[in-house]
Amino acid sequence: MARILIIDDDIEVCNVLTMAIERMDHEASYALTLKSGLAENLNGQYDVVFLDVNLPDGNGLDALPRIKQSPSSPEVIIITGKGDPDGAELAVKCGVWDYLQKSPSLKELNLQLRRVLRYREEKLAGGQRLLNREEIIGSSPLITQCLELVSRAAATDINVLIHGETGTGKELFAHAIHKNSNRRQNNFVIVDCATLPENLVESILFGHQKGAYTGADRTSQGLIAQADGGTLFLDEVGELPLPTQKAFLRVLQEHRFRPVGAQTEQTSHFRLVAATNRNLDQMVAQGLFREDLHYRLSSILINLPPIRNRPDDIIELAMHCLPRYCERNGIGTKGFSPEFIEALRSYTWPGNVRELGNCIESALSEAGNEPTLIPRHLPTRVRVQLARNSFAQNAQKPDNKNAGTEADEISTFRDYKEAVVTAAEKKYLKRLLKVTRHDIKTASQMANLSRARLYALLKKHNLSDRKENPSR
Repeated sequence: MARILIIDDDIEVCNVLTMAIERMDHEASYALTLKSGLAENLNGQYDVVFLDVNLPDGNGLDALPRIKQSPSSPEVIIITGKGDPDGAELAVKCGVWDYLQKSPSLKELNLQLRRVLRYREEKLAGGQRLLNREEIIGSSPLITQCLELVSRAAATDINVLIHGETGTGKELFAHAIHKNSNRRQNNFVIVDCATLPENLVESILFGHQKGAYTGADRTSQGLIAQADGGTLFLDEVGELPLPTQKAFLRVLQEHRFRPVGAQTEQTSHFRLVAATNRNLDQMVAQGLFREDLHYRLSSILINLPPIRNRPDDIIELAMHCLPRYCERNGIGTKGFSPEFIEALRSYTWPGNVRELGNCIESALSEAGNEPTLIPRHLPTRVRVQLARNSFAQNAQKPDNKNAGTEADEISTFRDYKEAVVTAAEKKYLKRLLKVTRHDIKTASQMANLSRARLYALLKKHNLSDRKENPSR
């Protein structure tokens, strides 16, 4: 018997679905608001959640990561009263099981439930593969979903297309698929389609015989042959010229090719992973990319999220980069101020993980001998955007004309200094605990303090190292 949760503000829909689910010998509960539904899902160990999109206190699609992040990580079926193709596409990309319009037939509901529960049973029975994540850092729901697809892809030889903005780690994910597959002992061959010289594309990919063209003074093995038994990674596949797309499609279908100048064909049993930051659907519509090749490439599609959509991973990414860059540049151990972390979380990162790493390395250089990185050490372009954002936010706040008067009591300078230092110290520690979510290991590393010293400071200021329980 499975446990099913319905989150919908229409009581009639909830009652109909509840009765239908109970007839299938499953247990059903419902919630009429998003808030109560999220609370129930967090405590109820549900297998499947039927989720409405338009709820009185929020959008169901926005809550998908929180639902998937709950302890039971239920499968989600979106239900809505309006047909919305864009909403359906977004829901599928967010990892939902299916997208149904309200009042589905009993037969359709029964079919969907049987399918999703069978899938869930097989997934739980198989367990989570222990992945070699390479350098993939993060534990947010979005990145976890991508890693689940890596695990699924690594267990097969199906073609994979990785889509994501520049700097999101497409090559890292491609390498992770290879390292977790049964081809890991063989070559991982990278083809940078954006830099292939147009007049030498076929020679580089297929190889050539000696004397095949002017300058071919020896026989050369192409990249496709080098990938035999391993993985061929086509990076920026959207840049592949149309004539080469046609030639490569045949290779992909038959795994046979003819080197330039050769009389006979050769075989290469490679596994293909491709990546792009371009919209291939749009390129197909414009006649810039072959539709049949697109279908062949994207048997499994992995959409990598930009880091601005997973801010909870930024601390983890920054902490991963810091010791490496300190060692590479011969710099002693440094820490992050809470303000520095808040700045990283507030910036939009158009260059994603790659830009984040470059900014941290730049900040280390700017900091010199200073032990703690602060926002002032960040590159100018980052601080300019943060300043503009701060100005826009402050412009919306009303002025407080009664903030204080000149009649404040004057203390001795020594007392004043001690009070200011104590207040600043406590404020720093509070922000440190907040941005690290009370993770003492991360907090001590960020502040460049020993755990013993950090605990002593927390005790001095009567601050708990444990996260408060909001239910109290």
